Amino acid sequence: MNGNKGYAVFFFPQALEALGEAIKPYLQDSPAGPHVMCKEIDTGGALIEMSLEGVTGDGRTVQLDLMVPGSMVRMIVSSQADGNFGFGPRLPEPGPTVATLPAAGPTAEPPQSPSETVPDGGPKTAPATTPDDDL
Repeated sequence: MNGNKGYAVFFFPQALEALGEAIKPYLQDSPAGPHVMCKEIDTGGALIEMSLEGVTGDGRTVQLDLMVPGSMVRMIVSSQADGNFGFGPRLPEPGPTVATLPAAGPTAEPPQSPSETVPDGGPKTAPATTPDDDL
């Protein structure tokens, strides 16, 4: 897989046997086994569509689309550089530390400013006067 961006599609051994010589030009070998390196994949139907770049005999780069039945695919591995998607161990996202969190509970100090989550009733207006108030 050598750090390429895209997807490595691994097939069942019986699928490689059934596909025979037709799949061999697209296979790459690695310690994990033979696979097809794809730029994009679509697993939305009965066929898995794999988009990859190929090179013709005269050196031209061409865009290829391979489609195989989904039952032939053993595993798809993402080899994206950002590491946010794919199979493998994931490291936890760093979260806030205890020092940055405010104290809470019965021993916590009361807040220094009023809460902004509960409205205080809106703007204050002077009460209306009645004729009796002027006497």
